[in-house]
Amino acid sequence: MTVSEIASLFTGVALFLFGMSLMGDGLKRVSGNKLEPILFRLTGTPLKAILLGAGVTAVIQSSSATSVMVVGFVNSKMMKVRQAINVILGAILGTSITGWVVCLSYMNGAKGISSILSTTTLTGVIAVTGIFFRMFSKNQGRRHVGEIMLGFAVLMVGMSTMSGSVSSLGEQPWFTGMLTSMTFPILGILTGLLFSAVLQSASAAVGIVQALSFTGVMTLGSSLPLLMGIAIGASLPVLLSALGASTAGKRTAVSYLVASFMGVMACASIFYIADGVFHFTFLDYIVNPMSLALVNTILRLAILCVLAPFTDVLEAVASLFVREKADENKEAVRLEERFLAHPALAIEQIRLTICDMAKRTEESILTATGLFTHYNESTFYQVCELENVGDRYEDALGSYLVRLTGQELTESQGRTASLYLHTLSDFERISDHARNIAQNFQEIHQKQIHFSDEAVNELTVMIRAVKEILRLMTTAFVTGDLDMASRVEPLEEVIDELCDKMKLRHVDRLQKGQCTITQGFVFNDLSTNFERVSDHCSNIAVAIIELEAGSFDTHEYLGTIKEKQTPEYQKHYDEFQKQFSFDKA
Repeated sequence: MTVSEIASLFTGVALFLFGMSLMGDGLKRVSGNKLEPILFRLTGTPLKAILLGAGVTAVIQSSSATSVMVVGFVNSKMMKVRQAINVILGAILGTSITGWVVCLSYMNGAKGISSILSTTTLTGVIAVTGIFFRMFSKNQGRRHVGEIMLGFAVLMVGMSTMSGSVSSLGEQPWFTGMLTSMTFPILGILTGLLFSAVLQSASAAVGIVQALSFTGVMTLGSSLPLLMGIAIGASLPVLLSALGASTAGKRTAVSYLVASFMGVMACASIFYIADGVFHFTFLDYIVNPMSLALVNTILRLAILCVLAPFTDVLEAVASLFVREKADENKEAVRLEERFLAHPALAIEQIRLTICDMAKRTEESILTATGLFTHYNESTFYQVCELENVGDRYEDALGSYLVRLTGQELTESQGRTASLYLHTLSDFERISDHARNIAQNFQEIHQKQIHFSDEAVNELTVMIRAVKEILRLMTTAFVTGDLDMASRVEPLEEVIDELCDKMKLRHVDRLQKGQCTITQGFVFNDLSTNFERVSDHCSNIAVAIIELEAGSFDTHEYLGTIKEKQTPEYQKHYDEFQKQFSFDKA
């Protein structure tokens, strides 16, 4: 191949991938948010789940996208792993539709009515119509249709460019020799796996193989192992999507790899053993894009038929790879439904569970603030997982507490239940702010933002103050220590003042040219999140104190202690003001 042919090949690949992406995004936008609820609701039986997975994948042109969506459903507990596996099996079949779409790029005619139906004419009409919708239509739906048409046109041009660039390969001895070696199944499968993993798209990899078939020297024997390897390699994007997911979410992602690997190995074993016995002569047939699309569909249908009866086996194998976390789903174990008839037992289980939630909430902030000095992606995903844990705690505890309040409770039990209801959302919101803080530090790392020494000093002081208020609040909540709880509000006031000073000092640095607007956005976001964390700590501490007083009028309590400025309050306030000072840090 010449340099220009190689450049043309890469150009075609780029256009093909971009066209696929543009067309898939347009299809998803046209469907709005309808695909996700449909995918979730209509998976009641294995057959429905398989058909739905195939249908949705055919629409959005990506089995990976469908599988990633399903991982999200499982991660949020809207779908079970076994349901998800059936959807994934359908997605493995549905992605073969792209191969048939690609075949349209090879539909050419010479004259008369055939020339009207040629690829060039079809692509031109679709491109012109698409750009007209995209640029001149005010209707959002038509604009998205225009994007679909433009994506299709770009995909067709990319396929045509690739085909033209590789057409001379059929005359090259090294290329025909390479294809001959691909008849050794394991080598062909590994090559296809690597090819698909690099492109992160089975549809794109199959499309490029179809372009190579245009050389006229690819046989069924050399192309079949490539298609098998491509089916396995498509699992990589799904595995990456499960970073930070729950155990069930990770198992769902791993099940894609397990299903594709086991399906390909089973089909390959059956086929090549039969070939060894019967010596299939059709393996020497020269393939074209149309026959490749057919073989790819048959292969994926065979994988589906082989695996569909064994979804329980696939789930078991995925569970071997992803073990249950020791502390995961602890709330589901403790919050027994049978305890609701015995409020004293139920409240004790709630206390243990919400104390766990308090500790995990504190951990989320400590982990997030640690990213300030030592950023890494695994720690970032750990914060995200802790935020998901907080959501699960809130869902489980909230529903359990509502059901408990319907029981006959003593006055003391009622006050305790009210305390937990008052504080539950505050704990969940703190973990949300932990994720926000982690995202701020991720942005700082990715954009290589560097703060001035003054700003670093202010953030360091603020982080110390937030860690201290969290320690006081968590200890007070877990142990019921009222003295600890009484220290929270003075520190919260100090943190509010620190936040105000941080913003004023940043404006001053901005005016002097020591800081930039970009730095300011992240800096202000961080100070706001720290302030909100201290506010929620204050709410929890006040609830602890008011539990003893027998009421939950938080605003009245805060107004009273700030207005009276008791000696104890003033003492703690002065101590914290000295301890957390920008000037002394």
